[in-house]
Amino acid sequence: MFGLLTEKFQGLFSKISGTKKLTEDNISEAVRDVRLALLDADVNYTVASQLVRKIKEKVVGEALIRSVTPGQQFVKIVHDELIALMGGVESHLVCKQNPSVILLCGLQGSGKTTQSAKLALFLKKKGKKVLLAACDLQRPAAVEQLKLLGSQIEVPVFSLVGISDPVQVAQEALVYAKKEGIDLLIIDSAGRLHIDEPLMEELERVRDAVSPEEILFVASAATGQDAVKTASEFDNRLGITGTILTMLDGNARAGAAISIREVTGKPLKFEGIGEKIADLQVFNPESMADRILGMGDMVNLVRLAKEHSEERNEEELEEKLRKASFTYEDYLKQMKMMKKMGPLKSLFKMMPGMSEMGSLDVSEKEFSKLESMILSMTVHERLEKVELIPSRRRRIASGSGTLIDDVNRMVKGFKQLKQFCKSMPNMKDLMKNMPKGKNLWQ
Repeated sequence: MFGLLTEKFQGLFSKISGTKKLTEDNISEAVRDVRLALLDADVNYTVASQLVRKIKEKVVGEALIRSVTPGQQFVKIVHDELIALMGGVESHLVCKQNPSVILLCGLQGSGKTTQSAKLALFLKKKGKKVLLAACDLQRPAAVEQLKLLGSQIEVPVFSLVGISDPVQVAQEALVYAKKEGIDLLIIDSAGRLHIDEPLMEELERVRDAVSPEEILFVASAATGQDAVKTASEFDNRLGITGTILTMLDGNARAGAAISIREVTGKPLKFEGIGEKIADLQVFNPESMADRILGMGDMVNLVRLAKEHSEERNEEELEEKLRKASFTYEDYLKQMKMMKKMGPLKSLFKMMPGMSEMGSLDVSEKEFSKLESMILSMTVHERLEKVELIPSRRRRIASGSGTLIDDVNRMVKGFKQLKQFCKSMPNMKDLMKNMPKGKNLWQ
């Protein structure tokens, strides 16, 4: 995602970081490069122009801070303006009714049905009782697809056999939801390859029939500038309350996706980050700005760590790191926890300056090797009371059924992770910097 845009920004920042002073000439050149990078990434022209103007005004009008270089100050201004462009803060769902209704809309092929299931699983994990309503009666097999996804996440799907009116399905789904004590009803609506009047009228009738608190436009990053135009048209007719960005994990330029908030004035609420049903997260402007500028993604890394670790273990680990007593046994425990958080390759991409450690990605097979090697160590070796000299490494390889090269890689990975952990801020401090309003509801 944003690979080319990130590369261009990093090249621009490297060039301007070598300047000793910000002048009118190098500011103009840098701002021009920012504009070209944004347009090349398919950011809406008007949005790109407004962003560049704001950046230039800030750079020219802001006094230089003595403790930072001109280049660092320029980077910070670009970072801050990108965050502001995408809404500044996280925007959460407004779900005050019982049951609350969420209507998903968008073009065919944008991933509405999949996103309906992803959102259902996301909300289910928050302790909500969720019902999916199959109201896409235009696309062949859409109802069956939603039923299959619903069965995978153990969320019920409401549908009516032999009924071709989505309004009737939505109404009866709402009646059923009230009867069954459902907290949230998610409606998957039909889309078209192109917006047409019958589609919009159908969606308006569904909206009027069930009065959804949230109308979320599903925007595929792969559609480019059309996503921005379409979002605006859906907003004019339906009054969308927010956007779910999809396919951001692909190779699309994706810049148009970050233009939607500025064009519609409606917040970006969620983003799909992969193909799995669990790959959905709250959209965070700071996180996205960090990723666009190649600064990692500490916001979501901390969120993942908090979800998969225990407070007592965090405190024990912090204490060990402060005392430099982080051992191979701790390493094994940390690797197990990180494995639950997702592929290590993805985690390292989220760490600022750690993308080169993507080679440490650990598959199931590799993780079994790692576990076997650590379990083949003596107590003193696991506690780092003795040095792992070549003879000891050969014995560990023999005892774990691995190669000496495997042991060497494990030792190198351990040292790199240990060094990284030592340089990390205190976990409690990171938690304090978590986005406010961790509940989904306003």
